Amino acid sequence: MTSTDRFLPIPAAATMLVGMSHLQESASLRAIGFILTPNYSLMSLASAVEPLRAANQLADSKLYRCSFYSVAGGFMPSTSGGGFETLPLAAVTKAGVGKLDLALVVAGGNPMLFDDPVLVRNLRALQHRHVTLGGISGGAAILAKAGLMDGRRFTVHWAHIDPLKEYGPDLLIERALYVIDRDRYTCAGGVAALDMMCALIAGDHGSVFAREVSNWFIHPRLRTADEPQQGSVKQRFNLHHPMLEAAVELMTSHLADPLSPDQLAALSGGSARQLQRLFSNHLDSSVTAFYRNLRLAKADELLEQSAIPIVEIALLTGFTSAAHFTRLFTARYGLSPGQKRRLAKGRAQNGMVGSAPNSDRYRSGTASEG
Repeated sequence: MTSTDRFLPIPAAATMLVGMSHLQESASLRAIGFILTPNYSLMSLASAVEPLRAANQLADSKLYRCSFYSVAGGFMPSTSGGGFETLPLAAVTKAGVGKLDLALVVAGGNPMLFDDPVLVRNLRALQHRHVTLGGISGGAAILAKAGLMDGRRFTVHWAHIDPLKEYGPDLLIERALYVIDRDRYTCAGGVAALDMMCALIAGDHGSVFAREVSNWFIHPRLRTADEPQQGSVKQRFNLHHPMLEAAVELMTSHLADPLSPDQLAALSGGSARQLQRLFSNHLDSSVTAFYRNLRLAKADELLEQSAIPIVEIALLTGFTSAAHFTRLFTARYGLSPGQKRRLAKGRAQNGMVGSAPNSDRYRSGTASEG
């Protein structure tokens, strides 16, 4: 890499990513537009754009043409600071101006709090022009809230799945890496965007060529659409005992209707005393404290990612009353549920991303057991 390469201005860098402008356009050229929203992830965007650039290079022909849009146009920074110069979205939604075969909304942060009527109008205009739509990471949540995913299977980043299900119980959400349903392309974001774009390339130019593209990025195995977004409970909590693994699986699937320690033990194939000993030795927690913190972590996620009333969140996570829930939540996180929600809204308004759940949030804390 030369010093000139290292300090390319953003428009030139974007041109390189779109890539290979000297190549002859293929007769089957597909025009793909990326619609960038505030708080989008640069990794998710690059994972989608780079396979298309590589396909052009490997084929020595311009198979894909990429363009970048935002509502107002201009420079759109990602959460990491880097970004792209974009065209105003109206430039392609006006009748007779421009042409897109596929438009992908790229969103990060908290899409459940995202509200932009101008973007929604433009997306509906694209649908009216029979442009295939899709979403990367939280992009599908924006499409769903705009009524553009009705009757279509789709996926979204795992942090947004439960809040979106509460928002629209009839939405056909799947916990998949990516979903392609007729005229809708959606993926969970991150490197799942690479898998989805390789599936698109396979559909256009065959699986052998798609594998070549994937191998280019040291990604030798193309993952299938239905593979999980997250590691198993065993992987996430580093569990090494089958009874312990079974108990935690039961806990994660019974958050709204908690099982008693005796029920957990019986369904996991052992005694309550044995289960308590396993939790103490392997997770440094009691069964009750670990289970309670799983439920509080889910409540924390719903507070940040949804507008569901706090009373309903308490019930959805298995607490008998809002007062009981508030006491335990405040002891766990140092903020009341109301304060946590206001903080999340403030971050969203200031262009900051919210926190994401992780295994540390499920560990035992100082809150009393309940």
